[in-house]
Amino acid sequence: MTAAFIGIDWGTTHRRATLVGSDGAIVAERADGDGALACAGRFRASLEALVAGWPEASPALPVVMAGMVGATIGWQAVPYLEGGTPLSELPRHLVPVADSPPGRRWRIVPGWCLRGEGGAVDVMRGEETQLFGALHLLGRDASDGCYVLPGTHSKWVRLQAGRITELRTYMTGELFAQVRAHGTLAGVMQGARGAVAPDDPAFARGVRAMGGDRPPALSHALFGVRARVVTGELAPAAAAAYVSGLLIGAEWADARQRAVPDEPVRVIGEPGLAALHAACAAHFGRSVQALDARAIQVEAWRALANFGGSP
Repeated sequence: MTAAFIGIDWGTTHRRATLVGSDGAIVAERADGDGALACAGRFRASLEALVAGWPEASPALPVVMAGMVGATIGWQAVPYLEGGTPLSELPRHLVPVADSPPGRRWRIVPGWCLRGEGGAVDVMRGEETQLFGALHLLGRDASDGCYVLPGTHSKWVRLQAGRITELRTYMTGELFAQVRAHGTLAGVMQGARGAVAPDDPAFARGVRAMGGDRPPALSHALFGVRARVVTGELAPAAAAAYVSGLLIGAEWADARQRAVPDEPVRVIGEPGLAALHAACAAHFGRSVQALDARAIQVEAWRALANFGGSP
């Protein structure tokens, strides 16, 4: 199989590269810790080493990179596209890498910016590529709906007629990691081990706490975790699952205010996170369709491969 294209999801702390063949099949994949922070000052050398590590890959192959590689902390700051831009036009806006060697076809995918009422603004980098993949996988006529992309920063996106019409970001993953490692809740959350299970009763209890008609302020609910543990109302081993339920439940409680009846809700994420969102959705009377994140990303690379070599 002839290698024809390299797609890279280049995040803050991790990087995942996919070598795509001329027939659209996956030739090879590689993941490492060379994220944007680790590559500061040596992005070009890191990319060249990555390509050289694949015997199947010619140094002249087109490369398209998405994620924080295009942020101010990345290789080259790439401006955001505005919300009115059709998602299908993403390939037309790939930005050449300014310091790429002569003859190399290296491109960076721009992020997306949406502005709302009252000066509201939200942005994303990397997730737009997954949404582009979903658009191609499902087809424009079947892709309308709400998309949840959980992670360090959870993104909720609404697609209508191939355009991103709404974007809201929640710092769910980052908050969970921070409160578990630092501050008031760190001590009471240390008893938990492993990933949170979607059928954990403590997770469900946290979701219910945020799922009422008048959910509490999140900061108040989080302090309540300590209060429950020190008074014996909550076992320390259950604290992490309860906090996870609070945080994900807060996302769904907020999203409920803008929910469209009978609108499909699709989750693009790791299976464990997708399962937590499915469990949370059930509490709120909704169901979700879990899309394979890897298949979505690969579909995006296949579609972008046709444009990666454009001058």
